[in-house]
Amino acid sequence: MSRNCTITGKGTVSGQNVSHSQVKTKRKFKANIQNKRLLNPATGKMMRLKISTAGLRTLKKWQAAGKKYDLRKLIKDSNNS
Repeated sequence: MSRNCTITGKGTVSGQNVSHSQVKTKRKFKANIQNKRLLNPATGKMMRLKISTAGLRTLKKWQAAGKKYDLRKLIKDSNNS
């Protein structure tokens, strides 16, 4: 499986290391992906997700605000993008 968040779609991006002498070498910036079991509020069942920490913060914010969401639909939307 790839190292991508199922909610936000965040993944690995490329960039450069820059030394003091300005020599540039290729590097990768990896997303902080966690394997989590989360409760889907729409169904009341637990789901296993590969989700970024930024995605976890977003879901926590939505819960605090009382927003209704369905993890299954969020996963489908991110796969189509």
